[in-house]
Amino acid sequence: MSSTRWNGRLYVGGEWRPASSHQTLASYEKATQRELGQQALATDRDLAAAVSFANGAQRKWAAAAYDVRAAVLRRVARLLEERTSEFADWIVRETGSIRGKAHHEIHASLHELQEAAALCSAPRAEVLPSRNTGKLSIVERVPVGLVGIITPWNFPLLLALRAVAPAVALGNAVLLKPAELTPITGGYLLAELFEDAGLPAGVLQVLPGLGEEIGDALVRHPDVPMIHFTGSNDVGQRIGSVAGGLLKKIALELGGNNAFVVLDDADVDLASAVGAWSSFHYQGQTCITAGRHIVMRAVAEPYTAALVARTRAIAVGDPSSSDKVGLGPMINEVQRDRALKLVAESVVQGATIAEGGTYDGLFVRPTVLTGVTPTMPIYTEEVFGPVAPVVVVDTEAEALALTNGTRYGLTNAVFTGDVMRGLAFAEQVRSGMVHVNDATCLDEAHVPFGGTGASGMGGRSGGAANLDEFTERRWIGVQRTPVAYPY
Repeated sequence: MSSTRWNGRLYVGGEWRPASSHQTLASYEKATQRELGQQALATDRDLAAAVSFANGAQRKWAAAAYDVRAAVLRRVARLLEERTSEFADWIVRETGSIRGKAHHEIHASLHELQEAAALCSAPRAEVLPSRNTGKLSIVERVPVGLVGIITPWNFPLLLALRAVAPAVALGNAVLLKPAELTPITGGYLLAELFEDAGLPAGVLQVLPGLGEEIGDALVRHPDVPMIHFTGSNDVGQRIGSVAGGLLKKIALELGGNNAFVVLDDADVDLASAVGAWSSFHYQGQTCITAGRHIVMRAVAEPYTAALVARTRAIAVGDPSSSDKVGLGPMINEVQRDRALKLVAESVVQGATIAEGGTYDGLFVRPTVLTGVTPTMPIYTEEVFGPVAPVVVVDTEAEALALTNGTRYGLTNAVFTGDVMRGLAFAEQVRSGMVHVNDATCLDEAHVPFGGTGASGMGGRSGGAANLDEFTERRWIGVQRTPVAYPY
């Protein structure tokens, strides 16, 4: 399935070219380990060339009429829609997701492009009053300039476009470093879309390679004033430390240890369906996965039984082989081993595997753990695997305390038969997002997505929030009649 246009190349200055090192790294299909193609390994020299191209291209792009920029983004959306089948195949193979997840990712990406196109004509200035007579005081939003975007492997197309599309719409140039596990759907195919849609050369450039090399160089480059990173907390903290020390604008979208709370008046059958989806979608490998099921004792037994029954019925296997497969492979052995290690350590401390806990290669059975306490590693850590730890509490106050008792603050959910009770609970939760009678794993292109605490640093992504993320404010004061100063 490899393409002669991108295979083994970078996308720099509007051209597909080998890396200056001439080194490549194979990309593999996650379910079968068949090779999909070669990614070039970008170097400091390639980055310098990309920055040089980007500086010139960005100024011209920012000066382009808003309808010109909007038209390019709409053409990208049309091309993506036309290539849905091709993109879905690549996402299934490169990420190990089921086909339904692939189509959801494409559909959500189309929404990101549509929202970004609308940003092109959004108001970008306001007139403020002044105490000085005859003064016109204007605050306008201007592009940051060059934005370095480093993306993860779990939703490579969507999470790249969620940053790339609004950044480009608002007049910035982008240097995109996709995850080395998913450079095709997270970088190469995206570059083809923008190139085919007529985006001027240099406005978007793709620099695949190893994070500790080209990713670190991108963060440190003095002529890249903003870094947008989506990924793990450990890497995010290092990026924040380096980029912050260089006084760059930073947007960090990091992990979560999200709670799925079941109150004592909930419909346990419905709650178990939503809870299972919240924990197991895409093998639990998302930042908005439910990592903690906090259940009131009055409904704990029937809820757990329903959750176990649903978990047992999930088919695990190669997602390209059958539409009946519910979960595909883990992304790699590292993620598999880490999740299973947290399960094993928690079992030693007293937890019980009620369902699952086994694996075959990269295919891990979805797992339900009971007898979990708030001190166990399966509860305190972000698992990033298909595991649903169940913690039983006696009161709603205890459920709220446990929900908030984490350094993370991304997304949480509460299930109840009383919507107003759920709303009152949600209003006391410390996180960027809370859902009543719905899953933890929700996102829409126009809503502000992001977290608090260890789950993020910077603003929010989505809709109008992107104006704050990818522009700077500039004050222009115009004195109609010059003022006489004392010197």
